[in-house]
Formats: sequence, structure tokens, C-alpha cells
Amino acid sequence: MSIENDNQVPYRLSRVGVLMDANPEDPYEAAGVLNPGTARAPDGTLRLFPRMVQKGNISRIGKGRILTYHGVPVGVDREGIVLAPERGWEHGTGHGGVEDPRITWIPQLGKYVMAYVGFGPLGPRAAVAVSDDTLAWRRLGPIMFSFNDELDTDLNLFPNKDVAFFPEIVPDANGRPSFAVLHRPMWDLDFARVGEAPPLPRGMTDPRPGIWISYIDAQRVLDDIRNITFVDGHRPIASPLSGWESLKIGCGPAPLAVPEGWLVIYHGVSGTINGNGFSPEQQQSLIYSAGAMILDTHDPSRVLARTSKPLLAPELSGERAGTVANIVFPSAIEQIGEQHYVFYGMADTRIGIARLDRTDDTHRVSEGSS
Repeated sequence: MSIENDNQVPYRLSRVGVLMDANPEDPYEAAGVLNPGTARAPDGTLRLFPRMVQKGNISRIGKGRILTYHGVPVGVDREGIVLAPERGWEHGTGHGGVEDPRITWIPQLGKYVMAYVGFGPLGPRAAVAVSDDTLAWRRLGPIMFSFNDELDTDLNLFPNKDVAFFPEIVPDANGRPSFAVLHRPMWDLDFARVGEAPPLPRGMTDPRPGIWISYIDAQRVLDDIRNITFVDGHRPIASPLSGWESLKIGCGPAPLAVPEGWLVIYHGVSGTINGNGFSPEQQQSLIYSAGAMILDTHDPSRVLARTSKPLLAPELSGERAGTVANIVFPSAIEQIGEQHYVFYGMADTRIGIARLDRTDDTHRVSEGSS
């Protein structure tokens, strides 16, 4: 059972500034740069992987070197594009491409693992690419969810977003050493069956999208990394609770190891959804904010603590006005020196930075980042 007590999530976010703004002269990003992944290359270079949006809502994943001043991120030196919509599952009608990368360095694999959204003919679908050096990325394909008889559902039927891998092997619900991934299925079949009520998994009565976890047997992935796309053991771990997240929630950056367990920065959405909420026009009545939860180290499907109020809500003009108004969307965490920073999308137009600190002096945020 979730514990709603802000004192048990002893972390806060403090704004630092805007890291990157869209270049209106570049057609690939004229409609916005947002929701980035990050990774530190083997040579120590810290890179940003922004979602770049061209007019018509077609997305690519770019690459740039993060510039710092006295250890604080201050800008980005653009280095081109690493993924463009080239595969069938990445080509949508009127909205498509590759979106919202979350990048995790997994030492046991010696790989950077990028979970991203391929927005294709039937909407958003989770997919995976891997890299040895943060420069070249190899697609492994869409994530395939095994049939779960207990839930009586096939998750492959549904749109899925907000996908992030844990940075190390964890135990699944049965104690099996596993790689694990957080994701957010959405019970929406409007793309194929307009207006039909979605068939919910067995035992679920709340159709609002929440955060799920799935697992992959660790040895299968160590034997062949392509197996990281075949996941099972699906279960919901968190649903909308508070007013600021009344419509839906989704995972932000990859989980970060902290003394209390796994820290998950996530986004919550309130307001009014128009249609399926996938286009900018349908999102203008929504408010995206950032919160946090702690997952159990020994059973990451178990929520130990959760903020009842947002850590960051759209308040600045750059968060309240843009391609889509009122958005704070955390998607990456990186350590620079002794300090951790959270990178977040601002109004689907630009990328901001917030400092992650503890609210007490008992522990530091643990070393390492995803």
C-alpha cells in the first residue's frame, strides 16, 4: 500500500534555468525541443538527447553536448540527430516520429539503453535502442508484452508511453533476478475503435493511466541483449491520487538509487482531456506537474512513499506558454560533481533544469545516475 507522506520523500526540486530553446530557423525543431534523455559518454562528455519537433508534429531525437559553468548546466552544443522516424512503427498520420527518450546506463550490460516512444499508425508504442558510446544507436524494436492470464489482457493492444529502465538488476515479485522497466499503458483504442469503452485488465475499475512495472529474466538479457524487449510479470504500481495528478501519471527519468530505495520522479496531469490527448490542440486544457515516489529496493513494485503535492508545477512564463501551455515534464537525471540535476520539458517548447536536493542532511543522494 502506498504511503502518502511528504516527509518520507525527503527530496525537493529547485529551478536553475532554461538549458535549451527551440531554434525557429531549424525546420527539425521549429515546433519545439523538449522531454530529453541524457547520458555521460565513456570519455566523460555529458550529452543531451532532446525530442525535436518539426511543424506537423513529427519528432526526431537529437544529440548535443551539455555545456556547464562552475558545474551548472548552462547550454547545449548541438551535434545533430541520432534517431529519425525510419521504421513502420514510427510513422503516424498527422502525428508521428520518435519521442521522449529515457536513457539508462546499465553496467551489467555495458550498454546505454534508450527507451523511447515510436508514434506510429496506431498511436504511441514503447521501443528500445542501445549504444556503446552515446554516439551511434541501434534499434532493438518495439517492446513486446507477454500475455498475462491473471490480468486477462494483452498490453500490446494498447498505447504505451513514459518508459524507463532500472539501472541495475532487481528482484521481480518472485525474487528472480531481473531487468525491470516502468511504463504507462493507456486503455484507449480510439485509433481503431472510436468511442468504444476500453476493456480494462481483470480486477481494474479505474481507467485512468498509471505507472506499471514489467520484468525480463536477467540471464536471458545477458545471453542476448535483444531479449530486453520481451517483458513479462506486468503489474500496476501507482495510480492517480491527488488533485494535481487527477487525470493520469507517468514515469519521468529512470529510477535513481537513494538511501531510501529507488527514487522515481514522475509527472502528474490535471485539467481536461480533449479527445485522446495526443495532439497539441487536445492538450491545451491540461496541467503537467512533477512529483516523486520511493520504491522498495527489495521489491520495486512496492511504493513506500509518495508526495501528495507537486515538487514542481508550471509557474514560470516559459512553463506556462509555448506549443502546449502549462507543462513541467521531467525526463532525465544526471550527476555533475556532487550535485544531481533534473532535466525537464517546458510547455513542449524548451528544456529546463532543476536541482535535486535532500530536504535534510541525513544522506546525500547516492552516487551514480541513469
